[in-house]
Parts: sequence; structure tokens; C-alpha cells
Amino acid sequence: MSADTLEPFVIDIPQATLDDLHRRLARTRAPESLDDMGWDLGMEPEALRTLLKHWRDFDWRAAEARLNAVPAFRTDIEGQGVHFVHVRGEGPHRLPLILTHGWPSCFTELLPLVPLLTREVDGLSFDVVIPSLPGHGFSAAPRAPGMNITRIADLWVQLMERLGYPRFLAHGGDMGAGVVERLRANHASRVLGVHMVNVFNGYPRTEDLSPEEEAFLARAAAWRAREGAYALLHATKPRTLAVGLQDSPAGLAAWMGEKFRSWSDGGGRLDGAISLDELCTVLTLYWVTQSIGSSIRLYHEAFSDVGAMSPPPRQGAPLGVLICPRDILPAPRAWGERWFELQHWTELPRGGHFPGFEVPHLLAEDLRAFARRVRRTKNGTLGKRGACKELTNFRELTRLD
Repeated sequence: MSADTLEPFVIDIPQATLDDLHRRLARTRAPESLDDMGWDLGMEPEALRTLLKHWRDFDWRAAEARLNAVPAFRTDIEGQGVHFVHVRGEGPHRLPLILTHGWPSCFTELLPLVPLLTREVDGLSFDVVIPSLPGHGFSAAPRAPGMNITRIADLWVQLMERLGYPRFLAHGGDMGAGVVERLRANHASRVLGVHMVNVFNGYPRTEDLSPEEEAFLARAAAWRAREGAYALLHATKPRTLAVGLQDSPAGLAAWMGEKFRSWSDGGGRLDGAISLDELCTVLTLYWVTQSIGSSIRLYHEAFSDVGAMSPPPRQGAPLGVLICPRDILPAPRAWGERWFELQHWTELPRGGHFPGFEVPHLLAEDLRAFARRVRRTKNGTLGKRGACKELTNFRELTRLD
């Protein structure tokens, strides 16, 4: 692929790859369960059996057809192959918006937002771009060290410019939140506003914490001790772990399925918030692209990324935060205000770490509310003053001076 080329991308997994997956699933050697500890020791055995049976019976071709119904492309940016979805909104008044996923998710988590955001509502729609993080799914694995959160933000600027969007809105969750925060920090002239799920709990402790913040950081320390070993393993020995996960679909299902269940608002059920079909779609994408190793390596890159691990600039492009009550560690507003000059803060009544899967309508509504706030901030309230005036404002809003 030559530089600047945007090639349409169609998923077409070879049948031999799917047949091999089914054979491996049929030969699963599940460990014996010696106790009844529920989920306390990790993936619950009965839930794993249910998931593996569903995966064996899962209709990938139907899922493949649904994914291919959304326009997708591949391009090369600085030698890095990037896969992305790109769907233009309805009507003349559109704002460009890039959405970035995290781990163990993938671009499919954000697809439910496409019809919600590309629809014109009150004179506003979005041109939606959803890239796959490098080393995730159909984006190529990085060929050299250093593809960290900061560099991914640089790639996204070039991707959006290549698509004709010199300025744009950005949203992200998990690792994607880190990417959009770096967009705000390092590409202030390019971002109209940044909307992210939650606020990173790993910023340095300060001396003037409120009781609410103290309790939040205490919960964070307890969570890391009880649940955070996966992240340390990803960051320190990703190649060792990848051997088992890339060779065993049952191992992959257990490693990722446990996180989807624990981090979502599903009432303790594996399929309580995210359907087994959605989960098996994600699992199959990681399996057929052999991207589990390159995806978890991003933790190593992220933890050594000085910019991403440092306190962010307090002021900058408008920033909005969405808090889901069943997320891993939902931050209090005081913690967000400590690090950012907030323009928008929303606490949802439900939802967990994967709002694109769990509460897409609520996420889309909040993105629209944030975008309207950005429009008022940049241009003043538009009101109903005629299409020509509004169109001029939209063009001015996204123009790079």
C-alpha cells in the first residue's frame, strides 16, 4: 500500500482458519474445578463452558456480513497499517468525530454508535471515524518498539487530515481515553474537544486531597492489589502470556471473557451486559488476526510513555468526562477537576467499562450534548438564524487557521 492510499477493506476470513478454530475448541482441556469459589479465582468454570459452547456454534459468517455492511478502509501512516471505519453523517451540518477503543475491546464496541451519531438531530450529525488501535484486529502489529499512546495520537491526527478533517472531536475509553488525552495535550490546534470515559487514577498523589479523593485512591490501590495483576503481566511479560493465548482459544476466551464480565454492568452474569454473540465476535477477531500478543504489548508501551503517565495540561481544548457507575474505578468529579478544566461532566445511571456495548444510546446522547457545548463555546449559540449562517459556522469551526 502506497503512502496516502485509502483502500476499501472487506473482512473475508479463510474457511480453513475457522475450521482450525473449531477443532481447537473441540479439543479444549479445561482445568478441573476443585472448589466452589464462584468468580473469586478468575473465570468461573461453568461460565467458561457456556462461552466455549456458544463460540463453537457461533455463526461467524453472519457476524462478518454485519461488519462488512459498515464502510471500512486500510491505510498506511508512517509505515503503520491502520484499519478504520468511516461513515459520513446526514445533512450539511456535520462534525468530524474519531472514536477510540481500548483493551480487551475492539472497534466493534463502537459500531452501535454509528447509526445514532450519523443521524441528523436538531441540525447536527457526525462524520464518524473508528480506527483499530495498532496491533489490534485488522490494524497491523507495530514492527518496532515505541508505538505508544503518544504516537498513536500522532497517527490519528494524520489519519483525520488524510480524510479531510483538519480539526475534529475525539472520544475514547480505556487506552482510547489515553489517546484522546494526548491529542488534547499535543495537538491543541487540531482538536475541537475531547470526550473520554472516566479519569485516569494513576496521576500523582497530591497533598491537598479531599476526603472523596482519598477514598477513591484507596479504592484504586485495593483494586490494583486484587485485580490489577493482568496489567502488570501485560506490561512486563507480554510475549510469555501471548504464547498461551494465541495457541489456545479457550485460554483467550477465559482471559478476555473474565474481564468483560467483571468490568461491565451485567449483574454478575457473563452475558448480563454484553451478549455472547458480541463477545464471540470480539474473540474471533482477536483469534483470526492473531493480534492478542501485539494488543497486550501496548500496556508495556503505555506504562513507559512519559507523556501519557505524566499529569496532563489543565487547560486546553474543551474536555468532557462520562462516568459509568459500574466502571472499574469511577472517579469523583473532584479528581477530574484537579487535573482538568472541565466543561462537561456526566454521571450515568447505569453502564460499565464498555459503554459502546452496554449503553450506546446514553453514550451517543452525551456525545451530542458535549458537541453542542463545544459549538456554543467556539461560535456562540447558533440558534435558528438560517442555514447559510449555520453552515458558515460549521465550516469555520472545523477550519484549521
